[in-house]
Amino acid sequence: MYNKITLKNGLRVVIEEIPHVRSVTIGLWVKAGSVNEKENNNGVSHFIEHMLFKGTKNRTAKELAEVIDNIGGQINAFTSKECTCFYAKVLDEHFETAVDVLSDMIFNSNFDEDDIEKEKKVVIEEINMYEDTPEEIAHDLISKAIFNNHSLGFPILGHADTLLNMDRSEIMRYFNEHYIPNNTVVSIAGNVKTQEAIDLIEKYFKNWSYSDNIIKEHVAPEIESNFLYKSKETEQLHLCMGMQGIPASSKYYYSLMVLNNILGGSMSSRLFQKIREEKGLAYSIYSYPLLYSNAGAFIIYAGINPQYIVDVVDMILAEVNKIKKNCINENLLQRSKEQLKGNYIIGLESTSSRMISLGKSELLLNKIVPPVEGLEKIDKITLEDIEQIIEILFYEEKLNIAYVGKVNEKDEVNKKFNSLVSLKQEA
Repeated sequence: MYNKITLKNGLRVVIEEIPHVRSVTIGLWVKAGSVNEKENNNGVSHFIEHMLFKGTKNRTAKELAEVIDNIGGQINAFTSKECTCFYAKVLDEHFETAVDVLSDMIFNSNFDEDDIEKEKKVVIEEINMYEDTPEEIAHDLISKAIFNNHSLGFPILGHADTLLNMDRSEIMRYFNEHYIPNNTVVSIAGNVKTQEAIDLIEKYFKNWSYSDNIIKEHVAPEIESNFLYKSKETEQLHLCMGMQGIPASSKYYYSLMVLNNILGGSMSSRLFQKIREEKGLAYSIYSYPLLYSNAGAFIIYAGINPQYIVDVVDMILAEVNKIKKNCINENLLQRSKEQLKGNYIIGLESTSSRMISLGKSELLLNKIVPPVEGLEKIDKITLEDIEQIIEILFYEEKLNIAYVGKVNEKDEVNKKFNSLVSLKQEA
């Protein structure tokens, strides 16, 4: 069971006591991601994530790492489309140390000019590493295709030229605008007493001043139909197909998860069995949903030999059409529901995963679904529910295609794909 309080400054705190473990994980969730950016500052959310590890008024960058390493803990962060999370996992006896370090990073980071310039080089190398990973490029391309010019289609890392043009004043302006208590959630899971955790959070965060600044919610994007490709010398071609989806708050959330399991979310799925096991045309093929606050998409990925790209696209569309024709029976539905329930529970068996589930849900959806309630929702899914989510997803006018690689007969392939969608562009 979890508990939730809101401090006077607007900071939300969610806590789940898990007394049978020895660890505790704390995360600071800030509603600042690439969706909040513009083209001229794309990547600033991720860059600020880096800068909070570069030293504070109280600790050098090395000391920030050492203080957690020396107690056998872990500290890290990540940036997504809609939020940034800083987290630490430690033994329960070192919980206050984790709170102290994270609060020091939030309140006292230096943002030193020299460090900013050095870290730009680091992030540019991260971007270069990403450019050497064609599968990652393909996933970014399909987001760009689906969401077109909306900020949900922006890359989280940004671009090297945009990053180089950012100065300290612009970075601090964004930081001060978004890093405010009423735009933040503290999520805690592990062997900790609720009142003790609340007391510690109040001790370290109560002086964080409330801000009247209201972070504007991004307007929901219009889902487009596009074809994007990037020519790249690779042995394998990386293909993504994307369709309109649902937001994370949709009543069809669990129906989508069940459908994903059936189509491409597991080794027993239709796509895996047909294209990899039966035809041997791909090593990696899977599907997954993109779920955001007020938008979503459904993605299918395949890593294939370039010569089979048209065949694989046709096979994927054939499997989608089979499902559209109600090729799902009660037995298959029940199997997928049991699989989803198992994955759901196993995915919540660590303090880290529980912290992430609590923090992300509270920050982006303003609610938390307890595991028991989640399992009940899965059990209640009917064939009618699956039919409804199929109608939402597999809407032909919203098909998007993106690939990265080298196609010998590019014009012929692109002509084929251009006939399936309305727009085409080489990235």
